[in-house]
Amino acid sequence: MIEWRADGVATLNDGMFYSQRERIVTLARENRLAGVHPETAFVEAGGLISYGPSLPDLFRRAASYVGKILKGEKPADLPIEQPTKFEMVVNLKTARTLGLTVGRDFLLRADEVIE
Repeated sequence: MIEWRADGVATLNDGMFYSQRERIVTLARENRLAGVHPETAFVEAGGLISYGPSLPDLFRRAASYVGKILKGEKPADLPIEQPTKFEMVVNLKTARTLGLTVGRDFLLRADEVIE
């Protein structure tokens, strides 16, 4: 990240990134890079911001699919769905560590703010 003179880091929604989230957010913070991540767990580990589909909502919706299949519906007949609920989480402690000011309007749009 430093060699490429990055201004920030964005991770993808991938098992490898998720399993290394502690290391990723630590390296980003140590190198004073803002990070945007797809899951709340990154922000809970010290990342700056996460924005992505609500996992609890996705799990509930998946459970309804399982219910339909158990009741006899064919999986191929079920419609493909896209996420409809997204969550944004901001870590103000990390923002302060990076010397960033997060505006009030931005914080009002967040679903959760970690102080």
